[in-house]
Amino acid sequence: MTGASTWSLGEADARRIHAVLTAFLREANARTALLVDRNGQMLASAGDPPLFDHVAFASLTAADFSANDQLARMLGESEFGALFHQGERESLYLADVARRVILVVLFDNRTTLGMIRIKVKGVVRELSEIFREMFDRSAAAPQSSRVVEAGFVDEAEDEIDRLFGDL
Repeated sequence: MTGASTWSLGEADARRIHAVLTAFLREANARTALLVDRNGQMLASAGDPPLFDHVAFASLTAADFSANDQLARMLGESEFGALFHQGERESLYLADVARRVILVVLFDNRTTLGMIRIKVKGVVRELSEIFREMFDRSAAAPQSSRVVEAGFVDEAEDEIDRLFGDL
């Protein structure tokens, strides 16, 4: 799997992604949709703003998905494409997008898990297409533009280390 430093999210891409997420939330009657890369970086959000530390949440989401990938392999599966965590009042559904990004859906009792699962399939297809276009574009970009992105990722990782200390 290639890391986040090999592609970038442009303004036009962000608008397309936000439109897809907003339509999904309306159709599924969910509260919030977040996109997190597999390295734990928050990429996008739509709906109700999260009332928690989004940096920590993104890191934990990536770690959760990674741990579940390992559990899947132990069971002889290549991966678990989706995860569900149910609480008394709040639940979250996580789905793989293009093998590099995680869609996180936060929802409550205004909708059902079944509705979320049905609607997630379509949104994952749409988002996967957008991300594959971005990956393809970045693969064709000159190497010099990737150095700047790699520097940004290094700075972000340093900031996470400062926030969480040497865990």
